[in-house]
Amino acid sequence: MIKKINTKFAKLIKYYSLINHNLIYENEAINRYKINNNLAIKGPKGKELQQLKQTISKIKNCELKNISTNIVFSDGNPNSKIMVIGEGPGANEDLEGVPFIGKTGELLDKMLLSIGLDRDNIYITNVVNYRPPENRSPTKEEIDRYLPYLTRHIEIIDPKILILLGSSALNALIGEEKKISEIRGKWINKKIGKCSTSVIVSFHPAFLMRQPDQKAMSWIDLKMIRKKISDLKIKIEK
Repeated sequence: MIKKINTKFAKLIKYYSLINHNLIYENEAINRYKINNNLAIKGPKGKELQQLKQTISKIKNCELKNISTNIVFSDGNPNSKIMVIGEGPGANEDLEGVPFIGKTGELLDKMLLSIGLDRDNIYITNVVNYRPPENRSPTKEEIDRYLPYLTRHIEIIDPKILILLGSSALNALIGEEKKISEIRGKWINKKIGKCSTSVIVSFHPAFLMRQPDQKAMSWIDLKMIRKKISDLKIKIEK
């Protein structure tokens, strides 16, 4: 019993050391994200993804698009069976055209690394593809406008595991009546468009930066994801 407790404690310490933002945060974006972003429009699903990206780039009557520098479409491996959906691009993402870079991206990378994942074996996008001003959350109107594109995005990737980070992703795909504090740490079997998948909701890295006491809860969610990967026998490309 003591050995088991010590093992769990050691793993928790390792996780906290990985996501300790005081040690890992960088102020500048990392150029490797630009390289990974190219993966999103190649491979067997490349044509469909490229068409979707072009369709989104032609959207009209969208204030977010009008004030943004770049469309922020995706990053990672489109052939992965694990898909992560965040809320919306921030300032760094808008400049680079890639989701989850800068401080939140560094934290997400460390969280993924704690369960043996990285951007080469998962796929990442956001609820909206253009930056909301002042890094605010997307409005209901904005979420509704981009939901058909997000649904199509999920259909193309067809993930077995769908990880929703933050309230906007939760509201868009599960419903507004739910709160993260009530629903996180639970698996939901859901059909989204033509895709049937296992969904889990967890805290957004930006929230964890503001509320570091919630990292323990995010670690529980990450361990559940790791177990689900094993249960579903999902092969992780190294």
